[in-house]
Amino acid sequence: MAQQQSAGRAGDRRTVLAGARIATPSGVVEDGRIAVADGRIAEVSGGPAPDGPGGATAGHTDLTGHLIVPGFIDMHLHGGGGGSFSSADPEECLRVVDAHRHHGTTSMIGSTVTGDLDDLSRQAAALAELTEQGDLVGIHFEGPFISPHRCGAHQPELLRDPDPADVRKLVAAGRGRTKMMTVAPELPGGLESVRLLADSGVLAAVGHTDSTYDATRDAIDAGATVATHLFNAMPALAHRAPGPVLALLEDERVTVEMINDGTHLHPAVLQMAFRDAGAGRVAFITDAMGAAGMSDGMYHLGPMGVAVTDGVARIAEGPTAGSIAGSTLTLDRAFRRAVTVDGLTVGQAVQALSANPARLLGIDDRTGSLAVGKDADLVILDAAYEVVGVMRHGAWVVRPSGA
Repeated sequence: MAQQQSAGRAGDRRTVLAGARIATPSGVVEDGRIAVADGRIAEVSGGPAPDGPGGATAGHTDLTGHLIVPGFIDMHLHGGGGGSFSSADPEECLRVVDAHRHHGTTSMIGSTVTGDLDDLSRQAAALAELTEQGDLVGIHFEGPFISPHRCGAHQPELLRDPDPADVRKLVAAGRGRTKMMTVAPELPGGLESVRLLADSGVLAAVGHTDSTYDATRDAIDAGATVATHLFNAMPALAHRAPGPVLALLEDERVTVEMINDGTHLHPAVLQMAFRDAGAGRVAFITDAMGAAGMSDGMYHLGPMGVAVTDGVARIAEGPTAGSIAGSTLTLDRAFRRAVTVDGLTVGQAVQALSANPARLLGIDDRTGSLAVGKDADLVILDAAYEVVGVMRHGAWVVRPSGA
């Protein structure tokens, strides 16, 4: 038996998933078995049950030929299913959540887009309520404290320097649910704001920045621990001016976000980041906007119109027209690409999509890996790495055949 763990009370009615490969923290278990009771993982083992497939337990599902991985965790997500978190409309926000859950994301952050402070505060109040309900893990403010030279899909006239008083206002608007804020540390007030965020227990992320190598190192020393979509919306790595990329890659205190959709990053660049940072410091994100899970067409990202063609989202008009505007990615696609195109192992992909973001967000005590006692958040993939089942807190979001 490759691994045996058990918990729970005798007599519990269990859901048993058997016969699949199971991605556990110690490696992939062949012919594995997971039992779920009361919304939590009650058993993870390798090999058939002592009394044959399924044993005497109820709810047995044979998943031979499948792979079970932990539920995906997206720490940078703006929208999907035709909806946007920036709407501050509870029903629309829940549509975003539901769309990504059906693609295997069982935990997610609600990310905003640059706006005026009052509007962002209103959005934060709505996202805080969804966090308190358990639908989100927290709030991420991406903008307005970012560089006008690297604004990407953010409206330039709404950008502002990171005045600590304004930073404090947005953190407070999240009612204790603000998890992360992206800041360009080279702007006036940038380093002070990074320190403020770190002291407040909020993840300070370096992104949408024109920062130098040395200024980025200063930001890390001040408390920055995340790189917002590494390589994108920041200066390229150069031999005389390494810029923020090298500083963020080389420092063990930093987790680097990466958008693995084949548009934002070349596979060789992604592989370089894994070699330099190590699998324990990479978090795959979607940076998805409303078109995720939808067809091509016209959408919005915050106040900006976005045209989606062949699955690529770009600003439709204005001074930043043509800029990539987030993505249409879902994390199941990021996983599939990781193991079929990028040459990553299943274990490395699980780290980037589940374990690393769980640890960074402080929720690894309850999710992010398939271990006894943790929430039963899991994704079932077929031989082509397509989603055939999703379970969140022990309840089926997508029910596999035969379950």
